[in-house]
Amino acid sequence: MTVLILTTEEDVTADMVVVHLHACAVPVVRLDPADLTGGAALSGEYVHGAFRGHLSSGGRLVSLDGLRSVWVRRPGIPASRAARPSPWLTEESAQALYGMLRSSGARWMNDPDAAHRARHKPWQLRHAQSCGLPVPATLITTFPQAAREFADRYPDLVVKPVSGAHPQDPPRAVPTSRVSPDADFAAVAFGPTLLQRRVAKRADIRLTVVGERLLAARKPVAADAHPDEVDVRFASTTAPWEPAEVPPRIAESVRAYMRGAELAYGAFDFVEDADGTWWFLECNQSGQFGFIEVDTGQPIARTIAEWLSRPVAPRPTRLNGANSAVS
Repeated sequence: MTVLILTTEEDVTADMVVVHLHACAVPVVRLDPADLTGGAALSGEYVHGAFRGHLSSGGRLVSLDGLRSVWVRRPGIPASRAARPSPWLTEESAQALYGMLRSSGARWMNDPDAAHRARHKPWQLRHAQSCGLPVPATLITTFPQAAREFADRYPDLVVKPVSGAHPQDPPRAVPTSRVSPDADFAAVAFGPTLLQRRVAKRADIRLTVVGERLLAARKPVAADAHPDEVDVRFASTTAPWEPAEVPPRIAESVRAYMRGAELAYGAFDFVEDADGTWWFLECNQSGQFGFIEVDTGQPIARTIAEWLSRPVAPRPTRLNGANSAVS
């Protein structure tokens, strides 16, 4: 049975997993939804109580009944590269593609509905709290007065985007920045602003979760690092990421987070304070992992390939009015 990867043509992270799938002789088809209705095509037939569907991409034809898993890695906007793209065509293509894939019985990494919900940072923060993960004091507001009062309570703050990368082509990363003590919060009225208590960190933590497998990496903060260097992506340190042990309570809470979010994959960002407490920052349901694997040697790509390669569970079918399982 085949693994379907929904991603752009140039995706080095996906390439790392494909290498392991090929080594295990697992068939793989890559499809970018943006290529509908030109370089990719689909067809589904609902007749006599049964469903039969097919996808075509890059000259490969795959039966939807023959899919064992679907990895929603970094898919493009459906039909955005069509000869005449339009919002209507995008919606039609999205409903056709994802609706048919849901009819296949394949396993998802990650289910699109669950991933869409899980990407909302306000939801993440509340879900992390409910799972017992330490979350720094946070305010999301468009009230300048609320921001000023929050700054009075927590004088050392950072500001970060609510949604993540700035929507341009290619997307531009917006760094987390330290808030000046004399900041004027009047501009908060023009858009939701996320303020968060700065944690004086001694290390950054990236915890990659694949199914039940937890793979943690730690990057220590240099002793002479400037306190304004709050975003590890833009830090001046050249220290590599190193493998790390996951505290048992964090492991329990993270697994609860994944179950509640209905995710099979998640890339968690924490910061570790001087007491060794891991503070939750966010969970990216399609986060990169290649840089972690390169530094640490952790088998993240292989672990993903193994999850995608697992046999499909038998699906119930109806025979003579009774439910039965078929392989």
